[in-house]
Amino acid sequence: MSSGFVGNVQAKASEVAKEDFDKFKALASDAAKSGAYMYPFKGIAYFCTHRALWKPFASRILPTLGLTAGVLGGMFFLTYLPQLAVLVFVNGPLAVFTTVLLILNESSMIVNIISRNFMLQDALLDTFDGTLVSKNATGIVSEGRQLKSGSDPIARLGKIMKSPFSKFTPKALVRYVMYLPLNFIPIVGTAIFILIQGRGRGSSVHGRYFQLKGWSQSQQQDWLERHTAPYTTFGTIATLLEMVPFASMFFAFTNTVGAALWAADIEQKNTQMTAGTAPNLRESAKKSE
Repeated sequence: MSSGFVGNVQAKASEVAKEDFDKFKALASDAAKSGAYMYPFKGIAYFCTHRALWKPFASRILPTLGLTAGVLGGMFFLTYLPQLAVLVFVNGPLAVFTTVLLILNESSMIVNIISRNFMLQDALLDTFDGTLVSKNATGIVSEGRQLKSGSDPIARLGKIMKSPFSKFTPKALVRYVMYLPLNFIPIVGTAIFILIQGRGRGSSVHGRYFQLKGWSQSQQQDWLERHTAPYTTFGTIATLLEMVPFASMFFAFTNTVGAALWAADIEQKNTQMTAGTAPNLRESAKKSE
């Protein structure tokens, strides 16, 4: 009986492991087909080669760099040794590096909360909309703000008719704190923690696009659930880029550009993500009207 029970447990464990592996393989395939992992890097290239998009970034660079320096310096001075003392028990010698990663992630979170709510919100909104205009997606932008004539995509942006990006929510902070103990698990725990943060970040990168489309919460949720892997991939890469000290603000803008480029491709049906999904959303939109 004992051997039979053990055999059943092993068989069940093998079945669950196979199911999880198949799910992971399917998600990885979806992410690869969508090309979502490329958009943060496309955003860097596009931003660097389109000077008109630099205006919002230039207007916020000094105060944001000052905030980043203050937060990063304060976090390392006040929390490095206490967190190292805790992590050394579970990570051993690797704690020297995992503590640095943890503080970079924590600092990035603090800077994001403060800057996105009080310093960068309008600038990131202009960057997103300006990128869409530069990609000739003026039809969708005109749903949320007035557009002027001209060739400069930022100068063309007029009065906002729909409210900007949603602000940082308490739920996101609770989720961040809840999963923070994962960093106690050597290497793997930190990777899982960043992946979870990336999933949350990915679900918000197209908040402005959904707003311009006029999608309801249920439509947005439907879209995100259908494309979990692409958005998680984008969000994870964006999170890692924004963890780079003093370059986090630059990457916040390039990630915004990348998200807008992605939205423009979705709008123009230049990605595999639109195959079979957008029609369903259009049907549900008609039913809700």
